[in-house]
Order: sequence, then C-alpha cells, then structure tokens
Amino acid sequence: MGRVVHIGPAGTGALTKLINQITVAATIATVAEAILLAEVGGADPGRVREALMGGFASSRILELHGQRMIWRDFQPGGPARYQLKDTSAAREVAQKMGLDLPMLNLADQLFADLIAHGGGDLDHSALLIELQRRNGLSS
Repeated sequence: MGRVVHIGPAGTGALTKLINQITVAATIATVAEAILLAEVGGADPGRVREALMGGFASSRILELHGQRMIWRDFQPGGPARYQLKDTSAAREVAQKMGLDLPMLNLADQLFADLIAHGGGDLDHSALLIELQRRNGLSS
C-alpha cells in the first residue's frame, strides 16, 4: 500500500487518503478526456498512450486505466460509486476549510453523472463513457 510516512498530527492520515482520491479522480478524468480527444481526432489512442508514457504525462493511471479505457474493459477494480463517495467526502472537507477546489468539484460532478446514468458499478475508468455521453457519442 505504500511506505510509512509521518504526515502530521492525528487525523491527517484520513485527509491524505482523500487527497489521494482526488488526485486519482482528477487524473482519471484527464486521461479519459485525452483518450476521447485522440479517438475523435483520428489518432490511435493506444499509440497516443504509448507516446505519453515516455514523457511527463506518464502515470500509473495512464498506464493502467488508460489501457482499460482503450480496451473498454470496465469490470470494476475500483467502482465509480466508491470514487464518488470519496470525492464527495473530500468536497465536504474542503468546504469546511473554506476552500474552492474546482477540479475536485468537476470530477465529483462527472462521477455523479456517470452513476446517474447507470455506471455506478463500473470501474472508475468508465468515466470515459460519461464524456462520450456528454458529447453525443456512443460508447
């Protein structure tokens, strides 16, 4: 699960879990947009992914979830409904701190919309389906 890192006083471990989840959610959303843009633009999304894996855009999410998006393999590893649970919890924490986190708010809304359209039990990489729906494209 990682390595032991002292991050602060009691309670900051739970905060760090939320920070991890908002990073995952926003990155999944960005990778889904990239895959969709590649597909609609006529590029081979697999080759685009391969090219990006050699630069600063490289990430475990691009590597693993990007491939799932290309293959349309949305069998749940991390169901979208759990991602929404975590982004919603992070939004509540941010609001209590008086923070406006627009990327978090957008990711939360995207996952909420995916779930509202029947994708709650799909893997969170199925966010690609929500982006296709929003753009009038079939999945």
